[in-house]
Amino acid sequence: MLLSICIPNYKREESLENCLNSIYIAKKNFNLDFEVCISDNNSGASVSKIVNNYKSKFSINFEKNRKNFGVGYNILKSVSLAKGKYSWIIGNDDLLIPQAFKKLNKILNKKNIDFFYVNSFNLESEFVFKFKKKFNTNFIPKNLEKVSSQKKNYHLSFFDLIHPDISFDYLMGSFLSIFRTSKWRENLNIIDKNLLIKKGVFSSFENTCPHVKIFAKAFSKSQAYLVASPLSVNLSGIREWGNLWDFIEIIRMPQILDEYRKNGLSIFRYYYCKNNSLKNFIPCLLKIIFFRATKNYKYISFYNHIVKNLIFINVYLSFFNFLYRKILINKKNI
Repeated sequence: MLLSICIPNYKREESLENCLNSIYIAKKNFNLDFEVCISDNNSGASVSKIVNNYKSKFSINFEKNRKNFGVGYNILKSVSLAKGKYSWIIGNDDLLIPQAFKKLNKILNKKNIDFFYVNSFNLESEFVFKFKKKFNTNFIPKNLEKVSSQKKNYHLSFFDLIHPDISFDYLMGSFLSIFRTSKWRENLNIIDKNLLIKKGVFSSFENTCPHVKIFAKAFSKSQAYLVASPLSVNLSGIREWGNLWDFIEIIRMPQILDEYRKNGLSIFRYYYCKNNSLKNFIPCLLKIIFFRATKNYKYISFYNHIVKNLIFINVYLSFFNFLYRKILINKKNI
Protein backbone atom coordinates (compact mmCIF):
# COMPACT_ATOMS: atom_id res chain seq x y z
CA MET A 1 0.00 0.00 0.00
CA LEU A 2 1.37 3.41 -0.99
CA LEU A 3 -0.35 5.84 1.40
CA SER A 4 -2.09 5.83 4.77
CA ILE A 5 -4.17 8.91 5.56
CA CYS A 6 -4.20 9.10 9.36
CA ILE A 7 -6.95 11.05 11.10
CA PRO A 8 -6.83 11.59 14.88
CA ASN A 9 -10.49 12.34 15.57
CA TYR A 10 -12.51 13.77 18.42
CA LYS A 11 -16.15 14.79 17.87
CA ARG A 12 -16.68 17.35 15.03
CA GLU A 13 -18.93 14.84 13.25
CA GLU A 14 -19.85 17.25 10.46
CA SER A 15 -16.19 18.07 9.81
CA LEU A 16 -15.23 14.40 9.75
CA GLU A 17 -17.94 13.66 7.19
CA ASN A 18 -16.73 16.51 4.97
CA CYS A 19 -13.17 15.23 5.31
CA LEU A 20 -14.09 11.66 4.35
CA ASN A 21 -16.25 12.90 1.49
CA SER A 22 -13.30 14.90 0.13
CA ILE A 23 -11.21 11.71 0.18
CA TYR A 24 -13.97 9.86 -1.68
CA ILE A 25 -14.13 12.57 -4.37
CA ALA A 26 -10.33 12.38 -4.78
CA LYS A 27 -10.59 8.59 -5.10
CA LYS A 28 -13.21 8.87 -7.86
CA ASN A 29 -10.80 11.05 -9.83
CA PHE A 30 -7.81 8.72 -9.40
CA ASN A 31 -7.66 5.30 -7.77
CA LEU A 32 -4.50 5.58 -5.67
CA ASP A 33 -3.46 2.64 -3.51
CA PHE A 34 -4.42 4.11 -0.13
CA GLU A 35 -6.22 3.55 3.16
CA VAL A 36 -7.69 5.79 5.85
CA CYS A 37 -6.73 5.18 9.49
CA ILE A 38 -8.94 6.82 12.11
CA SER A 39 -8.23 6.84 15.83
CA ASP A 40 -11.17 8.27 17.74
CA ASN A 41 -10.88 9.63 21.30
CA ASN A 42 -14.20 8.12 22.39
CA SER A 43 -16.47 10.67 20.71
CA GLY A 44 -19.70 8.67 20.68
CA ALA A 45 -21.84 6.53 18.42
CA SER A 46 -22.39 9.23 15.77
CA VAL A 47 -18.74 9.10 14.66
CA SER A 48 -18.90 5.32 14.23
CA LYS A 49 -21.99 5.72 12.08
CA ILE A 50 -20.26 8.22 9.78
CA VAL A 51 -17.21 5.97 9.43
CA ASN A 52 -19.38 2.94 8.62
CA ASN A 53 -21.07 4.88 5.81
CA TYR A 54 -17.69 5.29 4.07
CA LYS A 55 -16.29 1.80 4.64
CA SER A 56 -17.95 0.61 1.43
CA LYS A 57 -16.31 3.43 -0.55
CA PHE A 58 -12.66 2.91 0.46
CA SER A 59 -10.52 1.03 2.98
CA ILE A 60 -10.88 2.36 6.54
CA ASN A 61 -9.08 1.11 9.62
CA PHE A 62 -11.04 2.52 12.58
CA GLU A 63 -10.38 2.18 16.30
CA LYS A 64 -12.05 3.93 19.22
CA ASN A 65 -10.06 4.66 22.39
CA ARG A 66 -11.69 3.69 25.68
CA LYS A 67 -11.42 7.35 26.79
CA ASN A 68 -10.06 10.68 25.60
CA PHE A 69 -6.28 10.39 25.98
CA GLY A 70 -5.55 13.77 24.37
CA VAL A 71 -4.50 14.90 20.92
CA GLY A 72 -0.87 13.76 21.20
CA TYR A 73 -1.79 10.18 22.00
CA ASN A 74 -4.41 10.18 19.27
CA ILE A 75 -1.91 11.34 16.65
CA LEU A 76 0.43 8.46 17.45
CA LYS A 77 -2.42 5.97 17.64
CA SER A 78 -3.69 6.94 14.18
CA VAL A 79 -0.25 6.30 12.62
CA SER A 80 0.10 3.01 14.52
CA LEU A 81 -2.81 1.73 12.41
CA ALA A 82 -1.03 2.57 9.14
CA LYS A 83 0.11 -0.08 6.65
CA GLY A 84 1.15 2.34 3.91
CA LYS A 85 4.69 3.04 2.73
CA TYR A 86 3.97 6.71 3.51
CA SER A 87 1.70 8.28 6.12
CA TRP A 88 -0.14 11.61 6.03
CA ILE A 89 -1.64 12.94 9.29
CA ILE A 90 -4.55 15.27 8.61
CA GLY A 91 -7.14 16.83 10.90
CA ASN A 92 -10.82 15.95 10.66
CA ASP A 93 -11.30 19.58 9.63
CA ASP A 94 -8.99 19.26 6.61
CA LEU A 95 -10.15 18.55 3.06
CA LEU A 96 -8.35 16.93 0.15
CA ILE A 97 -8.61 18.74 -3.18
CA PRO A 98 -10.32 16.69 -5.94
CA GLN A 99 -7.06 16.01 -7.84
CA ALA A 100 -4.99 15.19 -4.73
CA PHE A 101 -4.49 11.48 -5.48
CA LYS A 102 -3.59 12.05 -9.12
CA LYS A 103 -0.87 14.49 -8.05
CA LEU A 104 0.28 12.29 -5.16
CA ASN A 105 0.75 9.32 -7.47
CA LYS A 106 3.45 11.23 -9.35
CA ILE A 107 5.04 12.71 -6.24
CA LEU A 108 5.22 9.65 -3.98
CA ASN A 109 7.00 7.54 -6.60
CA LYS A 110 10.10 9.75 -6.45
CA LYS A 111 13.18 7.80 -5.38
CA ASN A 112 15.16 8.31 -2.16
CA ILE A 113 12.67 10.76 -0.61
CA ASP A 114 11.60 10.14 2.99
CA PHE A 115 9.67 13.33 3.65
CA PHE A 116 7.29 15.44 1.55
CA TYR A 117 6.14 18.92 2.46
CA VAL A 118 2.73 19.34 0.78
CA ASN A 119 1.21 22.81 0.63
CA SER A 120 -2.39 23.61 1.57
CA PHE A 121 -5.02 26.26 0.90
CA ASN A 122 -6.51 28.41 3.69
CA LEU A 123 -10.32 28.65 3.77
CA GLU A 124 -12.72 30.06 6.35
CA SER A 125 -14.91 27.30 7.78
CA GLU A 126 -18.01 29.49 7.41
CA PHE A 127 -17.88 28.96 3.64
CA VAL A 128 -17.98 25.16 4.02
CA PHE A 129 -20.71 25.04 6.66
CA LYS A 130 -23.12 27.29 4.80
CA PHE A 131 -23.87 24.24 2.62
CA LYS A 132 -26.69 22.23 4.17
CA LYS A 133 -25.38 18.88 2.93
CA LYS A 134 -21.86 17.46 3.09
CA PHE A 135 -19.44 19.74 1.30
CA ASN A 136 -18.47 18.97 -2.29
CA THR A 137 -14.82 19.91 -2.81
CA ASN A 138 -15.46 20.58 -6.50
CA PHE A 139 -16.87 23.90 -5.23
CA ILE A 140 -13.70 25.03 -3.47
CA PRO A 141 -13.27 28.76 -4.27
CA LYS A 142 -10.52 29.79 -6.65
CA ASN A 143 -7.51 31.98 -5.81
CA LEU A 144 -7.33 30.94 -2.15
CA GLU A 145 -4.34 31.95 -0.06
CA LYS A 146 -1.73 29.23 0.45
CA VAL A 147 -0.20 28.25 3.79
CA SER A 148 3.28 28.45 2.28
CA SER A 149 4.25 31.11 -0.26
CA GLN A 150 6.58 28.75 -2.13
CA LYS A 151 5.87 28.68 -5.88
CA LYS A 152 7.97 25.79 -7.24
CA ASN A 153 8.47 22.14 -6.40
CA TYR A 154 12.03 21.20 -5.51
CA HIS A 155 14.31 18.74 -3.72
CA LEU A 156 15.96 19.80 -0.46
CA SER A 157 17.23 18.33 2.79
CA PHE A 158 14.80 17.89 5.68
CA PHE A 159 16.37 20.70 7.73
CA ASP A 160 16.08 23.07 4.75
CA LEU A 161 12.31 22.90 5.38
CA ILE A 162 12.84 24.56 8.76
CA HIS A 163 12.48 28.15 7.66
CA PRO A 164 9.61 30.63 8.24
CA ASP A 165 9.37 31.31 4.49
CA ILE A 166 8.46 27.64 3.98
CA SER A 167 6.74 26.56 7.18
CA PHE A 168 5.78 29.39 9.54
CA ASP A 169 5.08 26.89 12.36
CA TYR A 170 8.10 24.67 11.62
CA LEU A 171 6.06 21.58 10.63
CA MET A 172 3.76 21.73 13.65
CA GLY A 173 0.80 21.57 11.26
CA SER A 174 0.82 17.83 10.54
CA PHE A 175 -1.42 18.16 7.47
CA LEU A 176 1.57 19.60 5.57
CA SER A 177 3.76 16.50 5.97
CA ILE A 178 3.82 13.10 4.29
CA PHE A 179 6.54 10.82 5.62
CA ARG A 180 8.02 7.34 5.32
CA THR A 181 6.12 5.21 7.86
CA SER A 182 8.99 2.82 8.61
CA LYS A 183 11.35 5.62 9.72
CA TRP A 184 8.58 7.01 11.95
CA ARG A 185 8.16 3.64 13.65
CA GLU A 186 11.90 3.19 14.15
CA ASN A 187 12.00 6.38 16.24
CA LEU A 188 8.90 6.12 18.44
CA ASN A 189 11.10 5.50 21.48
CA ILE A 190 11.92 9.23 21.53
CA ILE A 191 8.45 9.87 23.00
CA ASP A 192 7.98 10.02 26.78
CA LYS A 193 4.72 8.09 27.23
CA ASN A 194 3.96 9.70 30.60
CA LEU A 195 4.18 13.20 29.09
CA LEU A 196 2.15 12.01 26.11
CA ILE A 197 -0.93 11.37 28.26
CA LYS A 198 -0.32 14.15 30.79
CA LYS A 199 -3.56 15.86 31.80
CA GLY A 200 -4.23 19.33 30.45
CA VAL A 201 -4.51 20.56 26.87
CA PHE A 202 -1.01 21.12 25.45
CA SER A 203 0.42 20.72 28.96
CA SER A 204 3.58 19.06 27.62
CA PHE A 205 5.57 19.10 24.39
CA GLU A 206 4.65 15.44 23.79
CA ASN A 207 0.89 15.95 24.07
CA THR A 208 1.06 19.04 21.86
CA CYS A 209 3.16 17.96 18.88
CA PRO A 210 4.69 14.47 19.28
CA HIS A 211 4.92 14.19 15.49
CA VAL A 212 7.48 17.03 15.41
CA LYS A 213 9.66 15.31 18.00
CA ILE A 214 9.65 12.15 15.87
CA PHE A 215 10.25 14.13 12.65
CA ALA A 216 13.32 15.80 14.17
CA LYS A 217 14.91 12.46 15.09
CA ALA A 218 13.71 10.26 12.24
CA PHE A 219 14.32 12.55 9.26
CA SER A 220 17.29 14.69 10.36
CA LYS A 221 19.48 13.14 7.63
CA SER A 222 16.72 12.58 5.06
CA GLN A 223 16.10 14.03 1.65
CA ALA A 224 12.81 15.88 1.29
CA TYR A 225 10.64 17.22 -1.49
CA LEU A 226 8.59 20.42 -1.36
CA VAL A 227 5.25 20.39 -3.18
CA ALA A 228 4.25 24.01 -3.79
CA SER A 229 0.85 23.28 -5.34
CA PRO A 230 -1.65 22.65 -2.49
CA LEU A 231 -3.12 19.17 -2.10
CA SER A 232 -5.47 20.01 0.76
CA VAL A 233 -7.64 22.74 2.23
CA ASN A 234 -7.00 23.87 5.77
CA LEU A 235 -10.14 25.23 7.45
CA SER A 236 -9.83 28.06 9.96
CA GLY A 237 -12.37 29.15 12.56
CA ILE A 238 -13.37 25.83 14.15
CA ARG A 239 -10.32 24.93 16.23
CA GLU A 240 -11.15 24.60 19.92
CA TRP A 241 -7.59 25.54 20.86
CA GLY A 242 -7.66 28.93 19.12
CA ASN A 243 -7.37 30.79 22.44
CA LEU A 244 -4.11 28.91 23.11
CA TRP A 245 -2.29 30.35 20.12
CA ASP A 246 -0.27 32.85 22.20
CA PHE A 247 0.99 29.97 24.33
CA ILE A 248 1.78 27.84 21.29
CA GLU A 249 3.61 30.66 19.54
CA ILE A 250 6.01 31.66 22.33
CA ILE A 251 6.34 28.37 24.26
CA ARG A 252 5.79 25.37 22.01
CA MET A 253 7.16 26.74 18.71
CA PRO A 254 10.52 27.74 20.24
CA GLN A 255 10.63 24.27 21.81
CA ILE A 256 10.16 22.78 18.34
CA LEU A 257 13.27 24.62 17.18
CA ASP A 258 15.18 23.41 20.25
CA GLU A 259 14.28 19.86 19.22
CA TYR A 260 15.59 20.41 15.70
CA ARG A 261 18.81 21.93 17.02
CA LYS A 262 19.29 18.92 19.29
CA ASN A 263 19.10 16.68 16.22
CA GLY A 264 21.43 18.61 13.95
CA LEU A 265 19.86 21.87 12.72
CA SER A 266 22.70 24.34 12.07
CA ILE A 267 23.36 27.01 14.68
CA PHE A 268 22.81 29.77 12.13
CA ARG A 269 19.43 28.44 10.96
CA TYR A 270 18.46 27.76 14.57
CA TYR A 271 19.23 31.30 15.70
CA TYR A 272 17.44 32.84 12.72
CA CYS A 273 14.27 30.76 13.19
CA LYS A 274 14.27 30.99 16.99
CA ASN A 275 14.60 34.76 16.81
CA ASN A 276 11.73 34.86 14.33
CA SER A 277 9.54 32.69 16.57
CA LEU A 278 9.96 35.16 19.45
CA LYS A 279 8.88 38.29 17.56
CA ASN A 280 5.69 38.53 19.69
CA PHE A 281 7.21 37.24 22.92
CA ILE A 282 6.56 40.01 25.48
CA PRO A 283 2.96 40.89 24.42
CA CYS A 284 1.99 37.21 24.34
CA LEU A 285 3.66 36.49 27.67
CA LEU A 286 1.87 39.41 29.34
CA LYS A 287 -1.48 38.23 27.96
CA ILE A 288 -0.92 34.70 29.23
CA ILE A 289 0.37 35.57 32.72
CA PHE A 290 -1.52 38.72 33.65
CA PHE A 291 -4.77 38.50 31.68
CA ARG A 292 -5.09 34.74 32.19
CA ALA A 293 -6.93 34.20 28.90
CA THR A 294 -5.86 30.57 29.21
CA LYS A 295 -4.89 28.32 32.13
CA ASN A 296 -1.72 27.28 30.31
CA TYR A 297 0.32 29.87 32.19
CA LYS A 298 0.92 27.14 34.77
CA TYR A 299 2.90 25.14 32.20
CA ILE A 300 5.43 27.92 31.66
CA SER A 301 8.88 27.30 33.12
CA PHE A 302 10.54 30.56 34.20
CA TYR A 303 14.03 29.28 33.37
CA ASN A 304 13.40 27.11 30.28
CA HIS A 305 10.79 29.28 28.56
CA ILE A 306 11.79 32.79 29.63
CA VAL A 307 15.39 33.07 30.86
CA LYS A 308 16.83 30.88 28.09
CA ASN A 309 15.17 33.04 25.44
CA LEU A 310 16.65 36.32 26.68
CA ILE A 311 19.67 35.97 24.35
CA PHE A 312 17.42 36.57 21.32
CA ILE A 313 17.03 40.19 20.26
CA ASN A 314 13.42 39.85 19.15
CA VAL A 315 12.41 39.24 22.76
CA TYR A 316 13.25 42.90 23.41
CA LEU A 317 11.96 44.18 20.09
CA SER A 318 8.64 42.34 20.41
CA PHE A 319 7.05 45.06 22.57
CA PHE A 320 7.99 47.78 20.08
CA ASN A 321 6.72 45.62 17.20
CA PHE A 322 3.42 45.33 19.04
CA LEU A 323 3.16 49.09 19.52
CA TYR A 324 4.04 49.70 15.87
CA ARG A 325 1.27 47.34 14.69
CA LYS A 326 -1.22 49.05 17.02
CA ILE A 327 -0.31 52.46 15.60
CA LEU A 328 -0.79 51.20 12.03
CA ILE A 329 -4.19 49.69 12.87
CA ASN A 330 -5.33 52.92 14.53
CA LYS A 331 -4.27 54.96 11.51
CA LYS A 332 -6.26 52.68 9.20
CA ASN A 333 -9.34 53.08 11.38
CA ILE A 334 -9.18 56.88 11.36
